[in-house]
Amino acid sequence: MKIKPIITNKIVTKHTSYDVDLDLTQNITFIVGDSGVGKSAVFSFLQELSAEDKRIKCFNYLDQNKGYKTAIKRTTSNGKIFVIDNADILLNDKMRQYIASDSVNQYIIIGRNPSGLLLQQDEIYELANEKKSGRTNFRLKKALE
Repeated sequence: MKIKPIITNKIVTKHTSYDVDLDLTQNITFIVGDSGVGKSAVFSFLQELSAEDKRIKCFNYLDQNKGYKTAIKRTTSNGKIFVIDNADILLNDKMRQYIASDSVNQYIIIGRNPSGLLLQQDEIYELANEKKSGRTNFRLKKALE
């Protein structure tokens, strides 16, 4: 859908021996990838960051029955960055349509199926990780690279 980031174009955080440096070029950043590449680890690092940065709200499969849909749609949620792990479990077609048209929040979505979000192939990302000086650095790369 190619809408520029509404809240921020970069998220950076550190955790023990991990660095997360995400350049966000779109309002919806969809992250795909095989098991074990660090998607859920990055989610947990962003979840920790959300304790400091109140703009960030994180949801995963544990929130399936906890009203996360209401939290996203609530008008007091304007200006938030929603990070959603296990999107294939959490997001039905109706929620995907809502997210695709949301003009007041930003999304980082981790899953395998980006359908319903009106994304083009070049708007789908994978995690790239690089070990350097005893640290693992996570960044985004286009899924087609």
